[in-house]
Amino acid sequence: MAKDKEIKKEKQQRSYTQIGSSSGAIYGLGVLGVAWYYLQHAASFWIGVIGVIKAIFWPALLLYRVFSILHL
Repeated sequence: MAKDKEIKKEKQQRSYTQIGSSSGAIYGLGVLGVAWYYLQHAASFWIGVIGVIKAIFWPALLLYRVFSILHL
């Protein structure tokens, strides 16, 4: 009886981890693409560092600009 509950709980945990796996890959590719863009256009080392930081937070910056344009 306890073994059945353990197996059921284990299956539920596996299903939760598999739901959002593709969105992480898409976000990762987006970060790499944006970082590559910023690094190509960087005029100095520190501009490149700022570009990498922007690449990590680009979805938040994008949504902030969209909401400010829409006045939300």
